[in-house]
This record gives sequence, structure tokens and C-alpha cells, in this order.
Amino acid sequence: MTTKTAPAPAAAPPGPPRRFSINLRQSGIYVAFVLIVALFTVVTGGDLLQPQNISNIIVQNSYVLILAIGMILVIIGGHIDLSVGSTVALTGAICAVLTVQWGVPWPVAVLLTLLSGALIGAAQGYWIAYFGIPAFIVTLAGMLVFRALTMSTLGNQGIGPFPDAISKLSNGFTGGYLGNIGLGPLGGADLLSLLAGLACVAGFALSQWRKRSARLGYGQVVDPMPLFVLKIAGVAVVVMAIVVQLARFRNLPWTLVLLAALVLGYSLMANNSVFGRHVYSIGGNLQAATLSGVKVKAVTFWLFVNMGALAALAGVIVAGRLNLAGPTAGMSFELDAIAAAFIGGAAVQGGVGKVVGAITGGLIMGVITNGMSLIGAPTERTMLVKGLVLLVAVAYDVWTKRRA
Repeated sequence: MTTKTAPAPAAAPPGPPRRFSINLRQSGIYVAFVLIVALFTVVTGGDLLQPQNISNIIVQNSYVLILAIGMILVIIGGHIDLSVGSTVALTGAICAVLTVQWGVPWPVAVLLTLLSGALIGAAQGYWIAYFGIPAFIVTLAGMLVFRALTMSTLGNQGIGPFPDAISKLSNGFTGGYLGNIGLGPLGGADLLSLLAGLACVAGFALSQWRKRSARLGYGQVVDPMPLFVLKIAGVAVVVMAIVVQLARFRNLPWTLVLLAALVLGYSLMANNSVFGRHVYSIGGNLQAATLSGVKVKAVTFWLFVNMGALAALAGVIVAGRLNLAGPTAGMSFELDAIAAAFIGGAAVQGGVGKVVGAITGGLIMGVITNGMSLIGAPTERTMLVKGLVLLVAVAYDVWTKRRA
């Protein structure tokens, strides 16, 4: 008796060829940033990308970028913080009292200022996380309370000047420890700054390669190699172009070094730590996160502690830059930080956003302000453009989410 074997299944037809594609929801902010820079470069006749002007953009917007790092995490977690501007003013006043009036050594004073900011965040985080009051209400109250405490602390007058070390952190530049190197028609440039830029590019390329390799190991879809290389090359060109210009001027601002460390640390925390994954899960689906065992109250509490500490750091930077702690410091800073987060890709409902995106959003606002100033535009026109950019960014996020 013969047995018949079933015919072998036909081979699956080959899938569609891989084509170059860009996720506009994730990459749109970076494309918009390049286009805005190109537009203002043309309109200002190249003045926007002059070495001194690039340095000014970074130094003048450093406080917004620091606040945006904390704000993006708060928004990802599904909350908002309206008190950061008042916290900046209060912590700047505390630093001034410690250093100028009490003569506390500046490292101790800065540490105590950061601790005071963390305590302010803890006080608000308690009411939000453990008492259940919405963050909007708690931080709105905090905005008023901390502004009043600032005025009481300063006696409605400014306190200064600050120690040279704090002023240097806010306005200073790294020294030319390795000397200059010739760049042909561009002239001389600080070698240490160039090496720092190359190290950042190499670190970014390595991290992206490891991420790509890990995704391939799990059988996930990745970008074709030419597109992957093109993205790395694009980032390298932008980073090195900025670094070269800074190296030709007065080297790297200390605030840029501080920002680079913060962006690296918080990006690793948000993407690779358990706490970061819990923040995304809470903002994405609170009920699912609770049922999954995430300690929602504790995570929310520490989000606001972190926001308070970063606001205190921004307070030290602002006070050091002005060399004065004033009762009106930090006005509307919360709006700048929130705008940077939303323009940088944060979702209104929470659960979506990246630290690098928030930094890009803050730089977009800074470039617009600086570019409009260079062409002599009035203040109301600058405010109009920034408001329209924020509206378009949020509308774009809602539109892409509906399409998805």
C-alpha cells in the first residue's frame, strides 16, 4: 500500500521592496528645525549662524532648555507644572541670600539651592500624587505662593552681585587647554572643543548602532543601511557645524557642557531605566499601569521632585547670568518650557515625548526669537510667530495621531 505525501507548501511571495521612509511624527520636529534655521539664515543674510550669535542663542536660552528637560517628563507622565517660573525666582533668591548676604561658600550654596528646589517639588508632588489634587491646580497655587515668597525673601529688591564662579557657570566658556588648530579659510579653532564635538558624534553613532543591532536581534524592522548612515551623517554635520563655529568664537559655553550632560543622563534614564518606562506607561494608560503594578503615586511624586531640582538649577543659571536675583525673575518661564515640550513632540494626553525633542523645541523658540530680533521685528510680531508655531505643532500631533 503506497502512501501519498502532501505537496510542500508554496513559497510565500516576496514582500514589497524596502523603500526609504521617514516617520514624520518622530522626525518632523527635526526637519522643521532645519527649515527654520535655513529660513532665518537667508533672511538675516547669514548673521544667524555667525559664531557669536550661535553662542548667544545657547547662553540666552539655557534656562528654557533646562526647564524643558524636566517639563517633558512631567508632561509624558500626564501632568503639567505651572510653577516653574516662580520656583526659578525663589531658588535664585535663596542662592543670593546664601552667597551674598550670609557668605556661604558657593558650592555649598548651590547644593542647598538645588535641595530647596527639590523640597519645593516634593511639597507639590505630595498634594498631586498622594492627595489627588490635579497638578494644574496645585502648581497654579504654587506659582502664586512661590512668587510671594520670592518678594518676601528679597524685600522687593534685587540682591547681587554673585560670586565669580556662579557668573562663569552662566556666562563663561571653557578654556583653550589644548590650543588652537587651523581650519583653512575658517581660521583657528579650539582643539578641545572640536574633540568634544567629535566625541559626541561618535557616542551618538555608537548608541544608534547598538540600538539597530538590538532590534535586528529581536527580528524587528529597521531602517535600510543607507538611510541609517544618512541620518547619522546628518546629525554629525549639524553638530560639528555648531561646534566649529563655537570653537572659532570663545570655545564651548559652560552652559552647553551642562546641557549636554543633562540631555545624555536624562535620555538614558527615560529610555533605558525602569523609572523611565514607568513614566511612559503612566502617561500612556494610567489604569493599565496601575494594574501592572507600577507605583503610580511614587513615580508622580519623584517627577515633581525632579522638576523642582531642575528649576532650582535654572534659577542659579538665571541669577548668575544677570548677576542679580530679582523679584520679577522667571516671569513666563513656565510658558516657554511648556511650549518647548509640546513643539518638541510631547502629546497633550501624555505618554509621548523625548528629551532630545524638548531640547529641539526650545531651540526652535530661541532661533525664532533671535532671528526676529536680528531683522528688527517688533515684539508683538515675534509673539505672534511663536504662538502660531506652538499651535501648528500641537495640531500636527493631533492630526498624525488621528491618522494612525
